[in-house]
Amino acid sequence: MKTHTDYHRDIEAAGRAELVQRVQKKIESLGVDYIYYQYISITGRVMGKAAPARHWMALSRKGVQTWMGGVTNVTPDFKGNLIGFDSNAMECIALPDPETFVQLPWDKRVARVFCTLYYSLEDPEHPGMYYEYDTRGNLKRFDAEFRAAHNGLHLRVGLEPEMLWLKPKAGEVQPYEGITEAFAYHIGQFESARDVWMQVSDYARAMGLDMIQGDCEDAPGQIELNYQFDDALATCDRLTTYRQICAEVARQRGLIACFMAKPFMGYAANGCHHNCSVWTGGSREVQHLVDGELPGMEEQWAYSKGGVNEFENKDGGWLPTELGHHVLGGSLAHIDALTCLGASTVNSYRRFNDYGLWAPIGANWGLQNRSCTIRISSPDRFEFRAVDAMVNPHLFCGALLKAMDDGIRNRIDPGKPESRNVTTVWQSGEPVKLIPLNLHDALEALKKDEVVRAAMPGRLYEVYDEYKRDEWTRFLREVTNWDVERYLHCVP
Repeated sequence: MKTHTDYHRDIEAAGRAELVQRVQKKIESLGVDYIYYQYISITGRVMGKAAPARHWMALSRKGVQTWMGGVTNVTPDFKGNLIGFDSNAMECIALPDPETFVQLPWDKRVARVFCTLYYSLEDPEHPGMYYEYDTRGNLKRFDAEFRAAHNGLHLRVGLEPEMLWLKPKAGEVQPYEGITEAFAYHIGQFESARDVWMQVSDYARAMGLDMIQGDCEDAPGQIELNYQFDDALATCDRLTTYRQICAEVARQRGLIACFMAKPFMGYAANGCHHNCSVWTGGSREVQHLVDGELPGMEEQWAYSKGGVNEFENKDGGWLPTELGHHVLGGSLAHIDALTCLGASTVNSYRRFNDYGLWAPIGANWGLQNRSCTIRISSPDRFEFRAVDAMVNPHLFCGALLKAMDDGIRNRIDPGKPESRNVTTVWQSGEPVKLIPLNLHDALEALKKDEVVRAAMPGRLYEVYDEYKRDEWTRFLREVTNWDVERYLHCVP
């Protein structure tokens, strides 16, 4: 058996043994009985297993065995064949990252820990090597590579996860309705949902999310709660945690926490804008967001503070630094393929095709121009807007790092910012470049983009493409109410 593998190197990494012991002390002091060992599927779902906390020391040293195909949500295609893996595929290893251990505030007997995936030690081709289908594990490595290549430069991201809180509605064609009316920024509507968002916020702080603001938005039941921006991996982990929190609050209250991109036409969709900046320096500082002992590893409450924002032009104005222009140039050069990962479902493209409701369609960048996919929303950052609430943030941010790296290395010029309303220009018949407006075209763009596909190593791109083309085929094979209403009496 090989002992010089990624798995063995990570188990023996400096400082890991001390982290494992710290978790053991937390288990004892907090009274945790069970632990969720969780990882991220290629579509952003939380997968994994639970084990009694008394086995922590053993499992922290050897990991948890789990079936390889969990990364594709154990999903069959429309022909009934499992996507990416057959039923005889081997197990892989889910090795816990001790610094991500945190107690669940809704059941303090249970905690969770994120895991990095590895091929099993018995795998005939890649024993103990990193499992390339592990999008979270990939982001960890891509982030480290980006920092090493650019003298400590790193991506910090702030997310805007919009979602709907829905309640059952009996005896109606539309079986659910929002818990608020579609009045954006209306404090009265926000107040009517206070019990829900306060519970989410309380749980979030107890799991390390530094909540900063929230409001009621433009669709029925649509609420956006924001937490502090941070390094890419920490931010992506926190979005996953936020979704789990919302799902739990919904279970308790008989509601649905809906992250579907476009549940209602004629109303704003559930976007998840990624606000991006690049930094050097800084330090990690723990934020004591709850009283008493932190209910998990202190690293979960740590945020990057200080340093130099290398995107922001300190001489004033909204145009970024020269480096910032190259970061924009790389993002713009790969905008179509990035859209495929940020808007990853058939439903995502309903958002772009419902014109005039805040969603972008322009494959360009602009200053405070919401019709552009890349918007300078403030002098210190840019906002990638073709991302919705169903995104796998680990996969998207990994791809964004690859695009930014390409822009910096090749000094890509993004050109001048677009000042026109792209939707108006396009509808008038003038030439203007658009992002893909359906999943098929987006998949074709991803297929052609070697830089973005570099964020999908090994067979990850193949499996992702198989998964998403099956989704497109399933869509084409469905007869919907729209078909019936439009064509039932179409001739004679």
